[in-house]
Amino acid sequence: MKSVTKGWRELRCIECLPKGVSFFTHSQFRNDKGNHLNRKYPISEDSKFEETIDALCQQKRVKDAVELLHRIDHRPSARVYSTLIAACVRLRALELGRRVHAHTKASNFVPGVFISNRLLDMYAKCGSLVDAQMLFDLMGHRDLCSWNTMIAAYAKLGRLEQARKLFDEMPQRDNFSWNAAISGYVSHDRPREALELFRLMQRHERSNSNKFTLSSALAASAAIPCLRLGKEIHGYLIRTELNLDEVVWSALLDLYGKCGSLDEAKGIFFQMKDRDVVSWTTMIHRCFEDGRREEGFSLFRDLMRSSVRPNEYTFAGVLNACAHHAAEHMGKEVHGYMMRVGYDPCSFAISALVHMYSKCGNPIVARKVFNQMPQPDLVSWTSLIVGYAQNGQSDEALYFFELLLQSGTRPDQITFVAVLSACTHAGLVDKGLEYFHSIKEKHGLTHTADHYACVIDLLARSGRFKEAENIIDNMPLKPDKFLWASLLGGCRIHGNLELAKRAAKELYEIEPENPATYITLANIYANAGLWTEVAKVRKDMDNIGIVKKPGKSWIEIKRQVHVFLVGDKSHPKTSDIHEFLGKLSKKMKEEGYVPDTNFVLHDVEEEQKEQNLFYHSEKLAVAFGIISTPPGTSIKVFKNLRTCVDCHTAIKYISKIVQRKIIVRDSNRFHCFDNGKCSCKDYW
Repeated sequence: MKSVTKGWRELRCIECLPKGVSFFTHSQFRNDKGNHLNRKYPISEDSKFEETIDALCQQKRVKDAVELLHRIDHRPSARVYSTLIAACVRLRALELGRRVHAHTKASNFVPGVFISNRLLDMYAKCGSLVDAQMLFDLMGHRDLCSWNTMIAAYAKLGRLEQARKLFDEMPQRDNFSWNAAISGYVSHDRPREALELFRLMQRHERSNSNKFTLSSALAASAAIPCLRLGKEIHGYLIRTELNLDEVVWSALLDLYGKCGSLDEAKGIFFQMKDRDVVSWTTMIHRCFEDGRREEGFSLFRDLMRSSVRPNEYTFAGVLNACAHHAAEHMGKEVHGYMMRVGYDPCSFAISALVHMYSKCGNPIVARKVFNQMPQPDLVSWTSLIVGYAQNGQSDEALYFFELLLQSGTRPDQITFVAVLSACTHAGLVDKGLEYFHSIKEKHGLTHTADHYACVIDLLARSGRFKEAENIIDNMPLKPDKFLWASLLGGCRIHGNLELAKRAAKELYEIEPENPATYITLANIYANAGLWTEVAKVRKDMDNIGIVKKPGKSWIEIKRQVHVFLVGDKSHPKTSDIHEFLGKLSKKMKEEGYVPDTNFVLHDVEEEQKEQNLFYHSEKLAVAFGIISTPPGTSIKVFKNLRTCVDCHTAIKYISKIVQRKIIVRDSNRFHCFDNGKCSCKDYW
């Protein structure tokens, strides 16, 4: 190859440039003596210069390309500027793009609308709307692309007023203009304005909605949510026979799911030809949100049998549903599947796995999963602490909290709710107060309503009512229903009538139709022998129309859930259950069991009181579990309400007589009964 200038020689950058492409740079030009030349040099071959710029941009050496641009004596072609601007866009190199723009001005290059639009796009995608707007204002000629670029940029960043102003000012619009404005409203949670613009588009005689517009309109309908509008759009899709892609199908699925039309959502789901993991995950989660857990689990099993592989969002959603419904068997299925297909030990699905085992009363396995995590996140730490606290292992809960602090992980406000709960369940009052004060003083966090509810629960359970009242009267937050309910619960334990009345009065104002307040207050009166006051409370309930929520217990045997209500006789094994309980009753009394009839209506005979107590739902579920499983098998029962004092005492005796470990999860915690003792140490 001939030298560009006499006496100079050209060196190739063999390592960096494709074969045959020359790299003309300051550092690679030397005179015959090998000295660097410290001045600009002429490049006469435009095509070679353009090839070098192209090669540098392909190698992402945009800075070198821009440096080369500033070392030539002649004005580059529009193609060179276009190549450089496009490279700056790809790398989001704003400062280099500004240098290229400045060079166009310095070289007296007059950009046409194409180059101007490229510069607009560069500024918009690099987030510099100030530069973009200045250029837009100076453009002598703007085409549709110029307007659309600016509208899309403002809409993407949430500056919807500026986007709408430009939209209203533009001389003509195409589908992209409408879509950019409508999707901007949808993306930034302004669905009503999105739908207003969509209606305006439909009235515009030259505008035809395409699948992008319709997807945004469906998303807006789902966000409101407005099923009627969504169905109108669905009808339009059917009438126009548009070729629907995955985005539109997903939008329809989301619409019906969020609007509570689960059957129609399933209809859409099964019509989809290509169901991806997002569609599967959405449909499964909608089932859980709608309370149709069996359908959700069934769909997940279908997914496991399909060719689509679940992702961590799918796993986390199903595992959280298992935790919510205490469906440990399904959680184990998910865990097994994850083991077979492999999973990322750092994903948040593993945190959901720890959470699931903790909530299902299996802290041993929760800890094993936790120990396999290279770097446990805060959610995993907190889930494990909660699991130990709810299972009566407060020492373990606080041990892991100290390990959390040693690991350098910073606890948040939710973590401290778990820690305070652990102290509450174990009656560790002074330790709990120490943690409560450390939230603000040591960790720099603010106390939440949940923290106050926990500390009041802690003090009230231990009978330290003056301290509890002092905190309530001086706290910066307004006490919520959970705090007053905690105080009322403590009053029930210690028979504090006056403070119970105060707590009940506050609860009546916050949630006047909650039966729990009336029942708890009535029980406090009953325990004090104030049956006239009990009658007044029950009369108030009748006048308002409040019905006590029925106690319900359930147990799972061979993957089938068996539900029991108090005095339930609907179960096929009712006669066997009652016969077994009758035999147990005799053995329990021989061991020293005395039925606690304090809270049973006073106008019922003592024998009837005992009979009523013995057919509480958790006793029926426990009895069924024992007669339906081999000797030595652990029994796990779940209850929707707090377990009563008599049932708690009775199940301790039962566990010793039948030599079984019996776990009961009530609305508050797990009780693990073993050989006549409970993990809560009778403090709950």
